[in-house]
Amino acid sequence: MTILTHTYPLLLSVAFSTFWPHLLLFVVLLLLLAVLVQNHLVRKRVRFSIANATSTYEMMEKALKIADNDVVLYDIPGGIIRRVRGTLLIKTELKAEDFRKYIHPEDVERVLATVYQVIDGKQKSVEYSYRWDINYGVGEPQWLYIRNNSVAEYVAGKDKPVSIISVLVDETDIHRQQEEEEGLAQRYRKIFEDSIVGLSFYSPEGWLLAANKMMREICHFDSEESDAFFSKMNLFDMAPFNEVLDRYHPNEYLACSLSIVPEREMYIYLEIGVHPIYDEEGKLIYLSVAARDISEERQLYLKAKQNDLEIQKVNESIQLYERELRYMMKTCGLQAWRISLERDCIEFYNGLSSVANQFTLKQLKSIFVNQNDVFVRDLENPALAISKPLSYMGRMHPVVTNTATEPQWVQINSIPEYDEHGKLKGAFGVWRNIHKLMQKQEQLKRETERANDSGRMKSVFLANMTHEIRTPLNAIVGFSDVLPLLSTPEERQEMIRLIMDNCDMLLRLVNDIQDAASLDISGEVAIMPAKTDFSKFFDEICEQLQQRLREPNVQFIKENPYPSFVTMLDEMRIRQVYTNFVTNAVKYTHQGHIKVGYRKEWHEENGESLEGLYLYCEDTGDGVPKEVQGKLFERFFKLNDYIQGTGLGLSICKAIAHACHGSIGMNSEGQGQGSTFWMWIPCKEIKL
Repeated sequence: MTILTHTYPLLLSVAFSTFWPHLLLFVVLLLLLAVLVQNHLVRKRVRFSIANATSTYEMMEKALKIADNDVVLYDIPGGIIRRVRGTLLIKTELKAEDFRKYIHPEDVERVLATVYQVIDGKQKSVEYSYRWDINYGVGEPQWLYIRNNSVAEYVAGKDKPVSIISVLVDETDIHRQQEEEEGLAQRYRKIFEDSIVGLSFYSPEGWLLAANKMMREICHFDSEESDAFFSKMNLFDMAPFNEVLDRYHPNEYLACSLSIVPEREMYIYLEIGVHPIYDEEGKLIYLSVAARDISEERQLYLKAKQNDLEIQKVNESIQLYERELRYMMKTCGLQAWRISLERDCIEFYNGLSSVANQFTLKQLKSIFVNQNDVFVRDLENPALAISKPLSYMGRMHPVVTNTATEPQWVQINSIPEYDEHGKLKGAFGVWRNIHKLMQKQEQLKRETERANDSGRMKSVFLANMTHEIRTPLNAIVGFSDVLPLLSTPEERQEMIRLIMDNCDMLLRLVNDIQDAASLDISGEVAIMPAKTDFSKFFDEICEQLQQRLREPNVQFIKENPYPSFVTMLDEMRIRQVYTNFVTNAVKYTHQGHIKVGYRKEWHEENGESLEGLYLYCEDTGDGVPKEVQGKLFERFFKLNDYIQGTGLGLSICKAIAHACHGSIGMNSEGQGQGSTFWMWIPCKEIKL
């Protein structure tokens, strides 16, 4: 028992020592197997995650490339903005405080407020727009319009983001296109409103929708916006439309007639046109009505017709006078003459027998004024001069009759006279005083040349104006034809805006033509000076002219050197000169300044020193090439054919300067150097 008791633990020890290594090995193998299986599963999940991440990255990268967007990462703790892709950031990294320097000053506060909402965890994602300087502060800023889509990135355990990922989209072209479209819409509205032709639009049922300024003036509207009478009156119920328009299928209508509307005190001659506008499906959508007041044109036509009748009467009078003159000459108005070689004399007869005057043949040559005429030179040998029939017309001293005191134009006809033996004994014939007839012919010649010159000037004027007016007219007609074909309101609005823009251009052309028409053929202008405080008048002009400036980069400068300058001048003509000077400056100046001013200046004229005013307009615009500077003040000359205008403004200014006995000119160093237009007129300051 004792032996067994001591032996059993020993046996257990021996058995345990023998089995334990195998058990331990088995456990280790199980653990190793479990680890291998676990590692295999982990590696598989890792590979799957990497594959998914790679696929997602590739898809995102492709999407960004397709969208062509810039991506930046804002490391909030580090205050660093990193470029992920794109070109907006010049450097790979940029400090946040430097980044905000290139945002437009007007947008900085709004952008920072939006970004802080993301940084503070109030917003997970935001979308905002701002202007960005792609020149990065070097030189003049060049702003891009950027739309920013930002998403906050968080890490576990934190309630605020550690970074912000932003996708940047350049919307500059879209923004500029919107600005252009808005500008076009404004011009369309201005064209419609300021058209020289009355325009109005009616619904398909015949109710008034809109009318421009000219139509409101023609129809005497109650106010600038509306009119109770025409708003309640249907187009198809008004004369003459109620008789000529089909209410359900209206056609084109054009007429010229006297329009009478007692309710609006209308009694004028109008040229009226009605144009139905249909959509693509042939459905009537609008009725456009155009009206033009031709009362003044009718008066001019009647006056021209009356002038034609008077001219016809004058021509008939001249013809009658010629017939009567021929009759009088044939019956009793002729004076006969006879040369006798035997008696060496020439005798003039009032009748067939009574001698009015008598001269020797030596004295005959001295009667004629032009001694170099062939007939007069031949009178050195009278027998030779009268040996053949002749017809002579020239001037003769008033010695034959006592009816004139100056040389008279005469026409002489003669036939040689022979005796029965065929010997030349003299000549006989008639002479007549054609002095009045020659004066009439000279006057008629001058008037004919004047009429021809007037016709040539009219042809040149019409040729130039046809070229200038055709462009806006073609645009108006073309866009009006296209208008019914447009399907969307936006397209129709755009087309209406273009029509209004060209109408505005046409209005300015007509204004220039009216100014040119106020000049007579010689280019003279009627000047009506009046007592004026030019200093105050100049301030008023500048206040109006400054409104013409539209370029934000151009500064309008006024130089009024005197608190008061009282003188005598024509305010309307001076205003016209300043307006033409500034209008040209605005067209060709896009940055810098336009300076308008005047000063007292003395000029030497015919050895006399005259006091006057020097008016000028200085600009930093495109300047004028030296080779064309001499043509600037000619009629119809334009420096740039692509800029609207008639080329009449400066020629009108020149005519005004000459009418004021002054001078006009311009100074420019050449293309791109700016220019200064000036006019000097004599006028004295009136001391009060």
